[in-house]
Amino acid sequence: MQRASQVFTPQDRERINQAVQQAERKTSAEIVPVVASVSGRYDRPEDMVGLWLAMAAIVVVWFAFPAGQNEHGSWEAASPHWKLVAMLGAAVLAFVAGAAMATYMGPLRRLFTPRNQMVDEVAARARGLFYSQAVHHTAGQTGVLIYVSLYERMAAVLADQVAMDKLGQTSLDELRDTLIVGLRDGEVTNAFCQTIQAAGQRLAPVLPRQADDANERPDVLVTID
Repeated sequence: MQRASQVFTPQDRERINQAVQQAERKTSAEIVPVVASVSGRYDRPEDMVGLWLAMAAIVVVWFAFPAGQNEHGSWEAASPHWKLVAMLGAAVLAFVAGAAMATYMGPLRRLFTPRNQMVDEVAARARGLFYSQAVHHTAGQTGVLIYVSLYERMAAVLADQVAMDKLGQTSLDELRDTLIVGLRDGEVTNAFCQTIQAAGQRLAPVLPRQADDANERPDVLVTID
C-alpha cells in the first residue's frame, strides 16, 4: 500500500507549503492540506479473500486425493481421515495466506471492499482530522481542510462554519472536484497546488485578509501513514 509520507519529495512538500502561504496572503482563512495512506481498517476484505482461497484449497485437495474406496484393488486411495486432515490444513493455510495478501496488496483489498464503505470511511476520517488537526479551532471559524486518502483514491474538502457560510457547499464540492481531476492525472503535488490556489481565489473576496490577521495554523502539508 502506498504510504503518504513516501509520496512527496522535500521539493514537493515545499511547493505545497508555498502554495498555502501564497493563498493565505489573500484571505483570513486557514488552509490545511492533509494526505493519509488509508482512512479505514477494512477487515472484511481480508476475511473474504481468505475465505475464497480456503474454499479453493478444499476443492483442490478433494480432487487431488483419490476417493477412499478401493474398487480395483488399488492401495493409492487415501484414508478418509487423512483426506479430511489434509482438507482442513489446506483451508487454514489458504485462509491465512489470503488474509495476508489482502492486507499487503491494496488493489486486491479494494476489489473486495464495497465502495459505499470506502465513502463512509473517508468522510468519517476527514471529519475526525478536521478536529484533530485543529482546523475547527481558528478564531474566526474560517478553517478549510483539503483531504486526500490514497488507498480509497478519494478526496474531501471541509470548511468551518464561517467559511462554509461564505463559500457554500457547492464551492467546496467544486474545489474537491478540481483536486480529483488533478489526482487522476497522477500529479498529486500539482493537484494540491492548483486546489489550494483555487481555494485562495474563492476565499479572498468573501474572507479577505485583514491587517491584524494572525497565522493560526502551520502552513505545511500534513501526511498520515
